[in-house]
Amino acid sequence: MKNVTKSILFMLAIFTAVFAAACPERTSIADIETNPSKYQNKEVAIAGTVKDSYGISIPGTPLRGGAYKIDDGTGSMWILTEDSVPAKGAQIGVKGLVGSGLNWKGRNYGLGMYEKDRRFKKR
Repeated sequence: MKNVTKSILFMLAIFTAVFAAACPERTSIADIETNPSKYQNKEVAIAGTVKDSYGISIPGTPLRGGAYKIDDGTGSMWILTEDSVPAKGAQIGVKGLVGSGLNWKGRNYGLGMYEKDRRFKKR
């Protein structure tokens, strides 16, 4: 019985380590702005409030996407998405790739992030 318990605990520890390694650690926007080369083309996670958003979404067509600005209290950053943009005031967490000189449809957004995943704060 001891061997079965040890095996289960060992497998649980391995699963937890693998799962935790796959999730990016939340980073503050101030850290990214202070040293953008450290985060360039790396996947990071940030969370904050949407302060500004511009987007397009035409139902029945593949046209959608946009950009929105998120503020975490330490700074703000533009996020580019190929999905619909969140409303101003929404509290969200975003995971994606950091890039500098982001351009989308002729507009330059400077230091920003290409969105891979988004989560809304639960009420």
